[in-house]
Amino acid sequence: MINYDIIVVGSGPGGYVTAIRSSQLGFKTAIVEKESLGGVCLNWGCIPTKALLKSAQVFEYLNHAEDYGLNAENVSKDFNKIIERSRNVAKGMSKGVNFLMKKNKIDVLTGYGKIKKDKIVSVDGNDYKASHVIIATGSRSRTIDSIPQDGNQIIGYREAMTLKKQPKSITIVGSGAIGIEFAYFYNSIGTNVNIVEYMPNIVPLEDEDVSKELAKSFKKKGINILTSSEVISVKKTKNKVIATIKKNDEETNLESEILLSAVGIKSNIENIGLEDVGIAVDNDKIIVDKYYNTNIPGYYAIGDVVSGPALAHVASAEGILCVEKIAGHNVSPINYGNIPGCTYCSPEISSVGLTEKQAIEKGYKIKVGKFPFSASGKASASGAKEGFVKVIFDEKYGEWLGCHMIGAGVTDMIAEAVLGRKLETTGTEVLKAIHPHPTMSEAVMEAVAAAYDEVIHL
Repeated sequence: MINYDIIVVGSGPGGYVTAIRSSQLGFKTAIVEKESLGGVCLNWGCIPTKALLKSAQVFEYLNHAEDYGLNAENVSKDFNKIIERSRNVAKGMSKGVNFLMKKNKIDVLTGYGKIKKDKIVSVDGNDYKASHVIIATGSRSRTIDSIPQDGNQIIGYREAMTLKKQPKSITIVGSGAIGIEFAYFYNSIGTNVNIVEYMPNIVPLEDEDVSKELAKSFKKKGINILTSSEVISVKKTKNKVIATIKKNDEETNLESEILLSAVGIKSNIENIGLEDVGIAVDNDKIIVDKYYNTNIPGYYAIGDVVSGPALAHVASAEGILCVEKIAGHNVSPINYGNIPGCTYCSPEISSVGLTEKQAIEKGYKIKVGKFPFSASGKASASGAKEGFVKVIFDEKYGEWLGCHMIGAGVTDMIAEAVLGRKLETTGTEVLKAIHPHPTMSEAVMEAVAAAYDEVIHL
């Protein structure tokens, strides 16, 4: 039996990053993967969806070429080629992870991994021993009884990015990041899109101002949005899915070719040996301490299988912290209040920290500043005047409580707020940090100026 210092089960952005950091720290490391290196994020999630969204964005640009003084005639699309490009991007990235495994001398154990007692991991019946076992098996599309997925007409996110032909209409249930990104993609290429959301606002975890702005933008694009609505049953005919929707005790039927269920995720914790080892689980999540130890010494868990935001960057950070702690480094637990979230529809959304509502509920006396991109020179020149930056500060100490953005390229701007908050920056310091002009990012400074009644360009 081969012995390792660390075996990581699962090779998503949690698993493969953990394995690389483990190898850097001098541990003899192996990683277990049943399908493709890079896991769901790289093969079926974050990366290929961004490729689809880019195709949609370019198509939109071409259709609005006149706005930029250009002529682009007879612009058409090839749905299959869009899908093919997205798959090729994913394949390329997976090869990249394969290269990183070789470069860092990490053994890739291909097959279905199951953990056993005495820190043994079985891969398709072959046993491997480790001093430490890290579980990073991720998650999948959650299924609910009222929406039974069949993989053809009623689908999850995997099928949504590999359809054989473009549907004329699609109903998307759930308006978190996954649902919203697919809504934007399919609407941009000419599919009729319905969004059904159980909560009163779409993107319900975002600040209400952001939710309202996105709803306004999407309605303008012709997307049909039903909030405070629930799918209670679905019926299939040969070419249609009929969803029965309940809103305020009233029922209506909604017809479409395809129904995409984007109602959240389910942790991959079944049939991986947790019960055999005695690892404690609660409410679909493995229970861990702040350094990702389970209740059984030598076994750890990170990423979507533990509680916290199910995001790639969170899984990577947890994995790095976990192995650095094993290596005896002096590490600080993750501050889950300072994790940015991004949604890559158009306009993009990014946010970190408290929403205005949350800040008020926590009893803060707050300063709020808002700067619309319609007042930004760079946004005007780019033809991207939709959206705004909104900042929230504690009036007493100047603490940066939250930052919420919607607009072009804002996912690349949120890191300023994350870093500022980590370094306990005050509003005054952000205001006095000179931002470059003309850029989208100077809207952050302008929003802060608005909070402190010093705004110049409004």
